[in-house]
Amino acid sequence: MERIEAAMAKLAARLAQSGQTVAAAESCTGGLVAAALTELPGSSAWFHQGWVTYSNEAKQQQLGVRAETLAAFGAVSCETVAEMALGARRIAGADWALAVSGIAGPGGGSAEKPVGTVCFALAGASGVQTRQCRFSGGRSAVRGQAAAFVLDWLSAVLDGQAVAGGGGSAYNTACS
Repeated sequence: MERIEAAMAKLAARLAQSGQTVAAAESCTGGLVAAALTELPGSSAWFHQGWVTYSNEAKQQQLGVRAETLAAFGAVSCETVAEMALGARRIAGADWALAVSGIAGPGGGSAEKPVGTVCFALAGASGVQTRQCRFSGGRSAVRGQAAAFVLDWLSAVLDGQAVAGGGGSAYNTACS
C-alpha cells in the first residue's frame, strides 16, 4: 500500500497542476486504482469515474469491449485493455483513462498467461498504449503492484518521461 500511496501523491500533483482528468476501468485490481485516485482530498477535480468490470459481459456492456476481441484474445490481453481504456475515456469524457486486467491468482493461470500476468492500457487524446507485465507474489501483492504500476505510468507520461498514445504495445516480463 505504501507504493500505491506514493504513486498517487505524485500523480495527484501532476493532474492538479495540469488540470487534466482521469477515469479507470479495472478487472483484477477490483477498484484499487479508483480507490487510490479518490484517497486524497480534492480528487473530484481530476477523477471522473471508474468501473470494476470483472466479467466479460460487464466489459462488453459497460465499456464497449467487443465480443470478438474477448473471443480472440481473452480478457487478459493488451487488445482487451485497449478497448476498455478507449471505452472508459469516451464514456467519462476524461483526458486519460487507465485500464487493468490480469490474473492475480492463486488459480486461473496457464502456461501462456501465468499467475501474475497483468495487462494495462492508457488512453489519451493521441490514442492508446498498452503494456503487459508479470508480477510475483500472492494475490494481494499482484493486485497492489498492478495498481501502483498503472498510476506510476500515467504520472511518468504527465512528466514527459514516457510515451502515451500512438498505438502499439510493449511486453515487459517484469514491471516494477
